[in-house]
Amino acid sequence: MTNSTSNSASRRLGRTGPPVSPLGLGLMGMSDLYGPADEAESLATIHAALDRGVTLLDTGDFYGMGHNELLLREALRSRARDNVVISVKFGAQRGPDGEWLGQDNRPRAVKTSVAYSLRRLGVEHIDVYRPARLDPQVPIEETVGALAELVAAGHIRHIGLSEVGAETLRRAHAVHPVVDLQIEYSLLSRGIEQEILPTARELGIGITAYGVLSRGLLSGHWQPTRELSGKDFRAHNPRFQGDNLAHNLKLVEALRAIADKKNATVAQLAIAWAASQGEDIIPVIGARTRARLTEALAATTVTLTPEDKAEIEQAVPHNAAAGARYDASSWSSLDSEH
Repeated sequence: MTNSTSNSASRRLGRTGPPVSPLGLGLMGMSDLYGPADEAESLATIHAALDRGVTLLDTGDFYGMGHNELLLREALRSRARDNVVISVKFGAQRGPDGEWLGQDNRPRAVKTSVAYSLRRLGVEHIDVYRPARLDPQVPIEETVGALAELVAAGHIRHIGLSEVGAETLRRAHAVHPVVDLQIEYSLLSRGIEQEILPTARELGIGITAYGVLSRGLLSGHWQPTRELSGKDFRAHNPRFQGDNLAHNLKLVEALRAIADKKNATVAQLAIAWAASQGEDIIPVIGARTRARLTEALAATTVTLTPEDKAEIEQAVPHNAAAGARYDASSWSSLDSEH
């Protein structure tokens, strides 16, 4: 697998997964966790992404407690189902007020979840189905075994994972091929490079990288005076707090100087950097508007030389970010960090 930026028409999810567009579109923010979203603009953004050749669409059954899947159903109503790769996360349990109640990856819960997602999405199969987090009460072999049965029955096409560590990845892949690992990866979050990414590459598992703009920090648009509502989870994220935010925005300005020389925006530079780390990495961008989508997609035209990458990584060294990528409560549930 190469380490040069590719402008090719498609990449593949691991060795055994489907071909997908070089960038995917993550839909979470259109329903949840980033404050209010405009539904008409969300639908227009999905349509614009499809018109621009984006084929990988990522959602979760717990994003807006089903709203995100219904939104995707509406967006695809006038489009050809076979032209998109639908990735769905499941298992995160939430209460009526949106509170987080843990993860349920028991085999019978897996099968119930997929049944509901198929109905909400209005499709006969899901292309990539993955538990959102590891369930510490359920051996990964049992969860993947249930997913393998869903593959055999034709309800899902491929199995993915999210935010798991190298050991869990090996155990899961031994039961049934895993096509990709969805995990945070950006200039500010490079922890996977130590053990998880090498393991994925050894096993032929692709990386769908979310958070490539570090939830807006690396967008180049973040203002230090911006106020966040209680429903925006960044209000509780350590990287957006006080001195941490001030430190992190200084890193952004260092990137801006490099981006200007490349006639690119900070966001485009950050996305291009993530994509340049290997053909097996597909950045998933969380654009909620057509304007942000257009900016992000232009990152595929940004070519980074080895010298460019060295300059970028000097401006934002490994572990340069101030603050953890999740709060303490969420951090404890990440198998990828233990």
